[in-house]
Amino acid sequence: MEKKNIIELKNITVSFDGERILDRLDLTIEDGTFVTLLGRSGCGKTTTLRIIAGFLRPDEGDVFFGDERVNDVPPYRRPVNTIFQRYALFPHLNVFENVAFGLRVRRAPKAEVAGKVREMLRLVNLEGYEKRKIDSLSGGQQQRVAIARALINRPSVLLLDEPLSALDAKLRKDMQVELRRIQRETGITFIFVTHDQEEALSMSDVVVVMNDGRIQQIGSPVDVYNEPKNAFVADFIGESNIIDGVMNRDATVTFAGHTFACVDEGFAHDEPVDVVIRPEDVDVVGPGEGMITGVITQSTFKGDYYELIVEVRGFKWMVQTTDAYAEGQTIGIVLDPDSIHVMHKSEYSGLYGDYSSFSDEMDDPVPDRAAEVEEEGSL
Repeated sequence: MEKKNIIELKNITVSFDGERILDRLDLTIEDGTFVTLLGRSGCGKTTTLRIIAGFLRPDEGDVFFGDERVNDVPPYRRPVNTIFQRYALFPHLNVFENVAFGLRVRRAPKAEVAGKVREMLRLVNLEGYEKRKIDSLSGGQQQRVAIARALINRPSVLLLDEPLSALDAKLRKDMQVELRRIQRETGITFIFVTHDQEEALSMSDVVVVMNDGRIQQIGSPVDVYNEPKNAFVADFIGESNIIDGVMNRDATVTFAGHTFACVDEGFAHDEPVDVVIRPEDVDVVGPGEGMITGVITQSTFKGDYYELIVEVRGFKWMVQTTDAYAEGQTIGIVLDPDSIHVMHKSEYSGLYGDYSSFSDEMDDPVPDRAAEVEEEGSL
């Protein structure tokens, strides 16, 4: 059965103090999907969520729910609920009354309230917690209460603004699984905001990668990881070696002083390109056995693999291998055609993919005003 579009953003532009936060953004979201807006602080993801919720009106563009333009519709009249980083639970009410709050506001009958609260507590695995005080609950339990309260009125869309950020690593992973289960059981559209790539890849049907107020790529987790559209996406989603190359012809690319077979087609003859090699896709062999040769400048034990930094013709690659190698050792590198992903040059070419440094802050010491504004919650 074909899904219908539940939300459409058309040409959305938002500026603050002369700085453009969203730049002609277009986004369509299908009903019943788990969509994640992924990007660094200040990229515009929270602003996009607030546009959908109705907390912020765009300077330009239109917001549609189904066929209805809702630019002038206030938040309380939109079929959405929002869970923020701070759950905003009522400390003077117990778990039952926190979950029941939305039904109490619309004066639902007592029997309906009791039945729906029990249903929601079953959904979030909090049966038996009805009389507990909020301050007696763990962070994960409080989040479950917030989810139950947000879902009890059956919104068409649930917006989640980095709700896992305050949880420890293990609980965060548990809640990723729980959120995915709840979304599947309810069939409600979830729109989730995060800066965590692993979180986005593990939970989502669709990942929307954002940067500089623009969407860089929309696709399934597998697509955005295996087929990044530009150097920013390749670098932001996992680790990537991004090397200058030339697409000689279909299925043939030259980089690092060697010509390789690949699977990419449709480029111009001898077109300059960016070539993406994931660290886990590199086969390490003896120095006389590889397609290219490099010298290990750093070797770090990571538990179940070694992370190598390898200098190849002045460019530092990251390589992941289960075999131990020492710094200063010369190795050969073998690449299968499927391991080579070729991208068109973009505004991000040359900015990422060389592992001379791991820190973005080392390369960009200038504060990001957009990040500051967005994190302050003023967007």
